[in-house]
Amino acid sequence: MNHFVITGAHVFDGENSLGIVDVEVAGGRIASVGGARPEGADLVDGAGTTLLPGLIDAHTHTDAESLRQALAFGVTTEFDMLSMPQQMIPLRRKVAASNDIADVRSPSIGLTPAGGHPHQLRKGDPPWPAATHPHEVAAFVEARIAEGADYLKILVEDGRLFGNDPLPRLAPELVAATVRESHRRGKMVLAHAMTVETAGQVVDAGVDGLTHLFFDRPHTAELIEKIAAASVFVIPTLTAIASITGEPAGRRLAEDRRVFPKLAPEWRENLAGAMATSPREHFDYALETLAALKKAGVDILAGTDAAHLGAPGMAHGASLHAELRLLTTAGFTPTEALRAATSIPARRFGLPDRGRIKPGLRADLVLVDGDPAVTVDDTLSIRRVWRNGS
Repeated sequence: MNHFVITGAHVFDGENSLGIVDVEVAGGRIASVGGARPEGADLVDGAGTTLLPGLIDAHTHTDAESLRQALAFGVTTEFDMLSMPQQMIPLRRKVAASNDIADVRSPSIGLTPAGGHPHQLRKGDPPWPAATHPHEVAAFVEARIAEGADYLKILVEDGRLFGNDPLPRLAPELVAATVRESHRRGKMVLAHAMTVETAGQVVDAGVDGLTHLFFDRPHTAELIEKIAAASVFVIPTLTAIASITGEPAGRRLAEDRRVFPKLAPEWRENLAGAMATSPREHFDYALETLAALKKAGVDILAGTDAAHLGAPGMAHGASLHAELRLLTTAGFTPTEALRAATSIPARRFGLPDRGRIKPGLRADLVLVDGDPAVTVDDTLSIRRVWRNGS
């Protein structure tokens, strides 16, 4: 079915609800929105449903099967935040050749010290490339770009939030050098920095985005203002923080009747677990920080940190729906939460071909029962998913 019209559905175009309008798809692209119904096109009955742009998970660690699972839950694009190049390079070729798995972007490997985070969580990796002096950073950045990196990733983390003894932490001069060299090559730099101190450090260095909220203690007004003034975006990963602090968000999701039939038993078990390595009250710090960032006008992107089995509390695809629910817990309206998983990540990552329902864009679409712009939980009531119109 290369040419079809979705009829009778409410349409959320990535920014706003358009009401009930026809959406025509031809050749893998959106041909028209609200136009005349063409003769000869197949019709898809959308009565009682809402049509959304394909959802974007702005923080994962992925592989082919994870991308397949993501697509089943309406996630048509994942932004990987650190994967081995030996895995990511062939994965990108597979994504380009098939519409059966979600699309992906990646930084390849991230910059962290020897023995630094996340080495304590990743056993069996081959040796990672690194840079130990600022003059080595240019070669590190160039090598990642040669591997196909879409952006660069740095990790400034001592591991204590994960229940570890203090680990080596990336030096400020290496952070600054990575930002400088990446920007010189036209690449964004995203930073893992989960404490108030390290978030301030990387923002001062000029990073483009934070891949997590900082939640070790209450935020400061100065840091919120600094992030807003620098136009840094934030991927809160409330799902991951819930796992770290022992909140039961994953368990509730695993028990949802719309979720468990789509997950293998081992993934349901993984989703229902939690790391529980930081105090529960830290989750409240995260919610308060997110509310302050929202009030300051900071761009917020929905992301989950879904990774492999053994990273408890998360599952590819499914967890993004929990993330949307948690965003509303932090004071987002359903429409604001939907924007965080569609138009805003597409704009901030420079992908103008997706995240909206507009003529000429990719036909990455999700049809759901109900109206998520009213009840965000309806995003899980998936009737159909299209990637590139198929």
